[in-house]
Amino acid sequence: MGEQIMGSNGRIRVARTGSWRLNATESKPQDLNAQIAELLDQLTSDLHIWAHLNSRYQLDLFCGIFLNSSNEGLSLSPQSLRALGERGIELDLDIYRADD
Repeated sequence: MGEQIMGSNGRIRVARTGSWRLNATESKPQDLNAQIAELLDQLTSDLHIWAHLNSRYQLDLFCGIFLNSSNEGLSLSPQSLRALGERGIELDLDIYRADD
């Protein structure tokens, strides 16, 4: 039986799969590049290990992005994109605006 996890709706569910969960420091205004660097700095930079992990597991970085207006933007640096790509990490964004 898997670990019991409380969902955002307050309900308890049993995990069918495992996961690593790391959190970056919340930043206002947002600085996704710094947050990606903060997370990756906690982990190995050995790309052989990342290739092994990627061959066995689904790797993704989930980010909730909260914008103040509907016309606000977000950009990622080439360094962030390269660091994620070299490790085979998919970037998964949920984007919200303030009045949602």
